Amino acid sequence: MANSIALLFSGQGAQRVGMGKDLSQRFAVAANRFAEADSALGYSLSQTAFEGPLEELTKTSRCQAALFTHGIATFDVLRELFGDFRFVAAAGLSLGEFTAHAAAETFDFPTGLRLVANRGQYMEEACNATSGMMAAFVGGAEAEVMEIVRIADVDVANLNAPGQIVVSGEVAKVRRAIELAKEHGIKRAVPLTVGGAFHSRLMISAQRKLENDLAAIAISRPAATIIANVTAAPVTTADEVRETLTRQVTGTVRWTPSIQYIVDQLGCDLCLELGPGQVLAGLIGRIRKGTRTISIGDIPSLEAALPQLREAVGA
Repeated sequence: MANSIALLFSGQGAQRVGMGKDLSQRFAVAANRFAEADSALGYSLSQTAFEGPLEELTKTSRCQAALFTHGIATFDVLRELFGDFRFVAAAGLSLGEFTAHAAAETFDFPTGLRLVANRGQYMEEACNATSGMMAAFVGGAEAEVMEIVRIADVDVANLNAPGQIVVSGEVAKVRRAIELAKEHGIKRAVPLTVGGAFHSRLMISAQRKLENDLAAIAISRPAATIIANVTAAPVTTADEVRETLTRQVTGTVRWTPSIQYIVDQLGCDLCLELGPGQVLAGLIGRIRKGTRTISIGDIPSLEAALPQLREAVGA
């Protein structure tokens, strides 16, 4: 019996050297997708993704395009193996939301690649022009974290899972938030190794530039239900797509309610995580324990998943 499938795509931080290499060696569709990206971008994205170095791949201006291309290449492989299988919903963590839209044909691959390459460049420029950082708050009540956010004057970047909230903002303010954590009952407050204050007001320059890019592209009605990060609700019209992708640069990634909507409201009983590692699977296990999630990002994970995938898609 076929499952009700949701596609989920990785965000920045999931990248790893070698991503896409073995898929490209085995499947021409994956190799062609990376070659298409290389040609469009004017540099060898595949070389950076396949061989590194990690410092280059981790750059925001490179990482976002690499994850986008890897996510679509992995989706291409599944389509080659199982045909035009149906998925009910798609979503992605931050950058991954663009990949979800490309998979659902809201815009084509070249358009999406150009958007994310520019987005990465704009965000890197904003990081270089400001002094920002991020921190993960683990454990403790959400209300207590929100009180810290108010006192320290920082922004909520991610609602990743129950008991896991990321804050973002100016360095001094985030450090103040970390200091406040213990007295508010937060188990751990951990600075994140990132280039700056993503999903905060410090990214406003990047948001304005991306807004102009989004205004200039053709947008179709998504072929599946896309859940937007900033609303944790479906988007259908071109205006909604443009607005939510624009707001996301400075807004909160509402991943917890997004997964709740996909499972509870849309009835999805299988999530396919397409990207390096199992970051999203781990979060889903905390948001909706028992929800079946299959993570696919390389040949070993694909081969391990094949029996489940054949059953899931009714192949």
